[in-house]
This record gives sequence, C-alpha cells and structure tokens, in this order.
Amino acid sequence: MLVPSGKRRPLSGFGRRGQSAPFGIETAGRWARVQSGKLLPEEQLADTVAWQLLRRYGVVFRRLVARETLLAPWREVLRAFRRMEARGDIRGGRFVGGFSGEQYALPEAIGLLRAARREGGRGELVAVSGADPLNLVGIITPGELVAAVTGNRILYRDGIPVAVREGEGKKERFVVEVPPEEAPALRTALVRHQAAPMVRAYLTR
Repeated sequence: MLVPSGKRRPLSGFGRRGQSAPFGIETAGRWARVQSGKLLPEEQLADTVAWQLLRRYGVVFRRLVARETLLAPWREVLRAFRRMEARGDIRGGRFVGGFSGEQYALPEAIGLLRAARREGGRGELVAVSGADPLNLVGIITPGELVAAVTGNRILYRDGIPVAVREGEGKKERFVVEVPPEEAPALRTALVRHQAAPMVRAYLTR
C-alpha cells in the first residue's frame, strides 16, 4: 500500500523468485492519527485559556496578561483567538489605546466599553486584594507595580487606581493627586471590600 510494486526491493531469505516486500516502515514517513474536525489537545488547551481570559477581562491583549501564569504559551493562545475570530465568536481590533499588538474582545464587552465612555465617571470606589487579577497597577494603569500578595490592597475610582496599601507595615500611599479633605475617606474605603454608602456619597458630591 505504501510503495508501488515496481519499486519494491527483492525479499531476501526466501527461495521463491520474484517474491518482494515493501520498504521498511522507517521510509514510510511520519504518521499521525487525526480526527477530522476536532482540535488537537494543545489547541483545546489554548482555546480553554483564551475563553477564560475573555470571560475575566472582556478585552485581552499581551500586556494585560503579563502577570498571568498561562497553561499554554501566548503564541498558542493568540492562534486560538484568531480561530475564534474567524468563526465569528469574538471580535478583533483596537479597543484599548496605548498598547501594541493584537487585541480581541467579547462582542458584549465592546458595547460596555462604549457605554462607559459615554457615561463618564461616577466616582465609584472598588477596593481589591493585591492577589486579585484586577491588580493591574503599573501594568495597564498608572503607578508602580503592586506585589500580588493577599494582604496588599488597591483602591480604584472609576477604574483608576487612587490609593495602595502594601508592605510589611501596610503603609498607604496615593497613586494620584488627592485633595487633603478626601484623603481620610479614601483611606477608609481602601481597607474595606466596598466603600460605605456615606463614603461614596461624600466622594461623588
């Protein structure tokens, strides 16, 4: 089946004339069993990682995952994004300014980005742990890197980091310029999981 009969070499060790055998299997090339229409295990893993990142961030690009410990190399994840875009599952384009490389987004994330741009800031305060995936200080937002340690805290206002609490002494520092009269309320919000309603009302007046 592998070699035409006219190209087969004679079979040694047999008395019958004209008896022949195919070439050795080492000359038959490299064989692999592939199921039609299904991804290889490496591609399945890259697809899983790609979907996980999209569900977490909505928009994904190389700089965003600088701190992520990916189970698949970024180049494989990038190929997965391209396959997903070709199928029409996600969108590719330039969604976040100031960053090079390819960017991919869930269709619903694009609408949310546009809505946030139209509405502008509402003064919403959100405090997260340093170990949270939303610890993007110094990666895609201003400020120095904050160690991904559970005890560290970051306070965001409308998605922009305003205060950080880190280090052995848990020292607090402001990432942006803060009026003196707002500092106490921001410090209080920093150590809480969510700013109290009175604090939010004070800061959004």
